[in-house]
Amino acid sequence: MSQKNRKENLVWSSDGGRKVSAPQYGPSTPKSDGVVRVCRETKGRKGKGVTLITGVPLAGDGLKDLAKQLKQKCGSGGTVKNGVIEIQGDHRETVVALLLKNDWVVKRTGG
Repeated sequence: MSQKNRKENLVWSSDGGRKVSAPQYGPSTPKSDGVVRVCRETKGRKGKGVTLITGVPLAGDGLKDLAKQLKQKCGSGGTVKNGVIEIQGDHRETVVALLLKNDWVVKRTGG
């Protein structure tokens, strides 16, 4: 088998060069249009509703601290996933009132 044929059938090679990983920076604020959106969703939760808060102009620990405050005020559990705050139950009115105190533009979405 000639060298040319071997290159065409090559499946894996270790001479791919140096692997450079992406630079690691701290968490940044997510891209947003400046509007915090509050909605209720039951999709994928066996009919149990959660309040979703998206578009919050915070990142990292600031977002987690806000989620903690909202959970305490609503008296329920929740989490932060991919920049979205999830509060267990339907607490849209309470969440909107608390977010308006932070001087953010808040919209209720989803009906």
